[in-house]
Amino acid sequence: MREYEIAAIPADGIGPEVIAAGLQALETLEERCGDFKLRVQHFDWGSEYYKGHGRMMPEDGVAQLKRFDAIFFGAVGAPGVPDD
Repeated sequence: MREYEIAAIPADGIGPEVIAAGLQALETLEERCGDFKLRVQHFDWGSEYYKGHGRMMPEDGVAQLKRFDAIFFGAVGAPGVPDD
């Protein structure tokens, strides 16, 4: 059976809702197909993380994500958080 590691980053705004619905759809496919397994790890990186740490993710954030087969990203942005 194939296994896939997915990093889920809901982030801000509608992102958490979109990620939750998308993961629900993927879990349904996983159950119905039965020939693959998903392992999802959630990361709480978004505007609130930025406000607390001055960055959107830890310094080693990109390195942490490299081991995943896919990154499932919601949305990011909030008043008072720069876009650059």
